[in-house]
Amino acid sequence: MRIPPLPPSSVMATPEQMARRAVGDRAPDTPKAPITIGPYDPNWPARYRREESRIRDALGERVLALQHVGSTAVPGLPAKDRVDIDLIVADPGDEDAYVPDLTVAGYALRAREPHWYEHRCLWTESHDVNLHVFGPDCDEYLRHIVFRDWLRSHPDDRDRYAAQKYASAAKHPLSVSGYVQDKAAVIVEILKRAGLR
Repeated sequence: MRIPPLPPSSVMATPEQMARRAVGDRAPDTPKAPITIGPYDPNWPARYRREESRIRDALGERVLALQHVGSTAVPGLPAKDRVDIDLIVADPGDEDAYVPDLTVAGYALRAREPHWYEHRCLWTESHDVNLHVFGPDCDEYLRHIVFRDWLRSHPDDRDRYAAQKYASAAKHPLSVSGYVQDKAAVIVEILKRAGLR
């Protein structure tokens, strides 16, 4: 796997940008309940495996890669009770090639960001899964893998990130973009230690 570059400098999305990315009846940035970080749940890997089977059954060979990413993929790391999965398809912009079959499998398209790696995000009905869709050799997907693997093998950085997650959730309990933005500096520092430049 190639080492991707560091992410571009983060700038908090404006309300207009958040509204444009939202698909369906979802609120653009405000979660239905405050962001809550809980202790690591040893059942998260099993939840990922169930979803992996469902996605592979729905898409077959259209799945170029599928990975459990995010905090629920790191043993011992506190997280929101929501499994993040990265799905790589040939062209995320060609929604007709994968969204209908994922819809039948129980996922709904909830975010569309053509300006950011053609990212799409689908949710399960209970929103206990975020299914992120990217294209081949995507820098953001590669960063997710590097970050996950680094935290799995570096408990000091895992714990540092956990502390930041709690602080960011307390500071921005009702803003997903605020929560994400507030964690960005710590993520970049850890990615630099993992070898990204």
